[in-house]
Amino acid sequence: MEETTEKKKLDKKEVIKEIFSWIRVIVFAFLVALVLNKFVIVNANVPTGSMESTILPGDRLIGFRLSYLVGEPQRGDIIIFEYPVNPEEIYIKRIIGLPGETIEIKDAKVYIDESETPLNETYLKEDWIIENDGLALEIPQGYYFVMGDNRNNSLDGRYWASEAVMTGQVSNVEAAVEQNYCFVSEDAILGKAIFRYYPSITKLNTSPY
Repeated sequence: MEETTEKKKLDKKEVIKEIFSWIRVIVFAFLVALVLNKFVIVNANVPTGSMESTILPGDRLIGFRLSYLVGEPQRGDIIIFEYPVNPEEIYIKRIIGLPGETIEIKDAKVYIDESETPLNETYLKEDWIIENDGLALEIPQGYYFVMGDNRNNSLDGRYWASEAVMTGQVSNVEAAVEQNYCFVSEDAILGKAIFRYYPSITKLNTSPY
């Protein structure tokens, strides 16, 4: 009888040890996931077609938060960032203009620093016919100019000054440009998009220049 009672006690202790062992594993896994999500990885869902055909609606991406700890963002990088007009919204676009550069859009071509040769943008979805002429901007230090690959259907740096006016952030477009609503601050960049993991695993072509 005593042996049976003792065996039950031992079995109970083993069960408790096993339970606590699993709790430690779960807590550790949760903390690792929390740290990765907070400091290393940013997950993003793509709700619109603004980056077609590089990224499609419904795609899910992984961005790397530490990408720019060593190097600076480069032209062609696809970045995940806080929307300048409403930082609570997360956007995904491609970097076109770098800090200190001048950018000009003429006849569906992008020119940097008054170059006679336009950027070779092989990733564009189709012929660019919407808002494709007449924009010239000087990019401040610490900021980037971005656009979507689907230029005919992308709410990007071409429109943000007007959006800032429409939402009451500023009184006119000139003020919006002066306050840098057209650009993405380096501090607003959450990460560089590296992989698409749904519906398939694909490494993104982010720097074609």
